[in-house]
Amino acid sequence: MAEKGRNQGAENGYLLLAPTLLVMGLALAAPLALVAIYSLKTQSGIGLSDGWTLARYGEVLGRASYQVLFWRSLAVSGAVTLVTLVLAYPMAYFVAFRARRAKFLWLIALTIPFWTSYLLRVFSWKIILGFDGLINSGLMRLGLIDHPLTFLLYNPFAVVVTLAHAWAAFAILPIYVSLEKIDRALLEAATDLGDGPLRRFLRVTLPLSMPGVIGAAILIFVPTTGDYVTPTLVGGPAGSMIANMIEVQFGRIGNWPLGSALALVSMVAVAMVAGSFVLLARWAAAQVR
Repeated sequence: MAEKGRNQGAENGYLLLAPTLLVMGLALAAPLALVAIYSLKTQSGIGLSDGWTLARYGEVLGRASYQVLFWRSLAVSGAVTLVTLVLAYPMAYFVAFRARRAKFLWLIALTIPFWTSYLLRVFSWKIILGFDGLINSGLMRLGLIDHPLTFLLYNPFAVVVTLAHAWAAFAILPIYVSLEKIDRALLEAATDLGDGPLRRFLRVTLPLSMPGVIGAAILIFVPTTGDYVTPTLVGGPAGSMIANMIEVQFGRIGNWPLGSALALVSMVAVAMVAGSFVLLARWAAAQVR
């Protein structure tokens, strides 16, 4: 009787999961399978060849320009992740430990900039970092510079700054949740044992919050690697990433096999990095236990 009840419960669970699995299959698995098929074809005019080939992957892995874009994308996304975490951790720490009242209002205030359109925020940074933008105009009026600073825009620096601001909330919230779950009695015990604020933070707070930090790193690194809007608007040729090349192959040139191969290789590279983050999170959780 108990076994029958368990089987019925499992069937009900599968029925509840069926709509989600169907949507995931149609919206994720099917397009991914189609991209994989395209990557094994050869462009023939406006159509595709009949045979199968791995030549597109050889072109992706063998061409130096694509390798530069791959490494630049990983480097820019890594820098965005690092900068965002460094900026987000103090904010999350303040809300979790220092904001005694109205923590919910603090969280709402931190997300206010993200109520506006993503494109508007990117254009705002373009205005701020531009040759005649807020920073250059202010420095020139103060007499600190004679000519506009050219390194502020149309380079990887501008891409890192813009993406770090765009994804800050996605780092603050998981870190805040991780900090909020820390048992305050552990901090009091560390204080009773003679630890000062810095030592208490390094030995208790930071290790216990590492799952949230690593989770935030995954949330930032994975989507920023595939961002092509921000590099287009503020990066220029020097700040182009692999997603820009994929967009060119699909949208402008119409070489879908090559674009598909670029996309799949990028996904594999990002998956490897994300997997290393997951392993690091498990290691951090094991150390805490």
